Amino acid sequence: MRAEDSSVQYGGGDAGSGRHETRNEQRDRNWDDLLQELRVMQTGTQIIAGFLLTLPFQQRFKDLPAPAVGWYLTLVALAAAATALMLVPVAVHRELFGLQIKERLVAAGHHTVRIVLWLVGMLVAGTTGLIFYVVLGPWQAALASGLLLLGLLASLVAYPTLVRFRNLKQSRPGRP
Repeated sequence: MRAEDSSVQYGGGDAGSGRHETRNEQRDRNWDDLLQELRVMQTGTQIIAGFLLTLPFQQRFKDLPAPAVGWYLTLVALAAAATALMLVPVAVHRELFGLQIKERLVAAGHHTVRIVLWLVGMLVAGTTGLIFYVVLGPWQAALASGLLLLGLLASLVAYPTLVRFRNLKQSRPGRP
């Protein structure tokens, strides 16, 4: 048996997917998928960050109460943190790409992207809340942000868990 065949047989390919790839091909695909996810998140984060960075130059900004200014500065920090963390997988890859450790790069990138997902979700909820604060008031802002944070929990925790559970249930041998 060739080395390529053994890697497909022993975990290189996705079980039952019809995909026949070596372990290295799978790592390359996983890395490419990860980078594509980062590209999508980066665009949205940059748009929100750009929006936030223009606010102090608006006439009404100086009239914001202190809590809204604090909220705003927190959002700017979240946007900066999310943007900076999106650079980490690329920086790690640049530093380590020739060392034949792509599986570790993918794992490290995966963990970073999970953190970035939460930061971006909080940024979206917080930015929406700030807009509601300015337009309608603090209670409406808290409600809007709270509902979006609940949606974030459902989207990032509950739904993936449900999909994983259903997949495991369907992949069990002898299922009806």
